Amino acid sequence: MKWSRKANDEIKKVPFFVRKKVKKKVESFAVQKGKTLVGLSDVTELKKKFLSRGGMEKEIKGYEVSTCFGSSGCPNTANSCTRLAADIEIIFEKENLLAFLKANVSGDLKFHHEFRVVLADCPNACSRPQIVDIGIIGAIFPGICDEPCTFCGNCVDVCDENAITLDKGDVIPLIGDEHCLMCGKCITACPGGTLQQKEKGFRVMLGGRLGRHPRLAMEVVGLHTHDDVLHIVQSCLKLYKKNSKNGQRFSHILSSVGQVIRN
Repeated sequence: MKWSRKANDEIKKVPFFVRKKVKKKVESFAVQKGKTLVGLSDVTELKKKFLSRGGMEKEIKGYEVSTCFGSSGCPNTANSCTRLAADIEIIFEKENLLAFLKANVSGDLKFHHEFRVVLADCPNACSRPQIVDIGIIGAIFPGICDEPCTFCGNCVDVCDENAITLDKGDVIPLIGDEHCLMCGKCITACPGGTLQQKEKGFRVMLGGRLGRHPRLAMEVVGLHTHDDVLHIVQSCLKLYKKNSKNGQRFSHILSSVGQVIRN
């Protein structure tokens, strides 16, 4: 949907972590009024509605599961999160977090009370999984197969983390596990098939947040399967519902209980 210049300038003032959601709300609001162009009046009118007492609460469902552009719109996909996102959505629907928040939060509910899960198909992490309650990153770990290396150096050139070395005297490329972000770019760049997929899965980040006291999420060590991730999500929700008081964020709970989530 098209936006006027003034409306577009105004929406840019919205914090980036909720801007996508707010923009969709504004467009839906404009469509309901029969408009094909979002104007400044639409943004300001909806803003006034949200900021009124209880205005935001009507739009809250207790959680948000969001993804990046996905494999159809990004050439960097390491492992698609599409199916995983759908299964996580089912888990949250069953948990009924909205009822939990209404029972535990004093005053009006706001968007920052929602439990957020963000999924990214690659380590570029455009959807910012490091700053939400649960972040998930698609990953693929490279391995060496029996195909002889041509020593073209493509794998070294494409690796921004310098996780691969190919020195004189080496028979095969050497992969530094501690530096590899599991993006899979080296596999794509290898013309002879020496580098191939060894393991495919997901990285999981927990307890990120923004706000007055921001904190980057902590990574659950390892490369996790689809079912592993679902188990971790369920464990996190159980911990959250057991300990959260008055809208306390999941990151604060992890810090206070000193608990590590494992699959």
